Amino acid sequence: MLSNDQKNTVLAATTAASQQWQAAFNAGNAALCAAQYEPTATMHARPFGTFTGTTEIQAFWQKLIADGFSDVEYLDPTIEVVDATSAVLTSGWKMNNAQGVIHKELWVLQADGTAKLRVDDFEAMS
Repeated sequence: MLSNDQKNTVLAATTAASQQWQAAFNAGNAALCAAQYEPTATMHARPFGTFTGTTEIQAFWQKLIADGFSDVEYLDPTIEVVDATSAVLTSGWKMNNAQGVIHKELWVLQADGTAKLRVDDFEAMS
């Protein structure tokens, strides 16, 4: 059983990291977006494909930003603390010309106390 302190630590790190990712995307900074992922992370971006590692993930975000996508906003996000080192975020999302669902963002605490994405599974819907 997790203590409230453990839950709060994971929740705070996940919330901060998610907000950093959103701010990086909205600033048009694909490198900073990719920096929020673990080096071997997997991103399943439906219907675009699966991307593994920060190089592929950064290239995906860079193309999306270059194509004019911006202003992401999470709609009613939910964060469930899984254990002492990880949490899963689910949410709806919208941006200037797309919307969809985040099926699973698995955020994992790192040695420095920050959280990074290990798994990102989202879907763009019309």
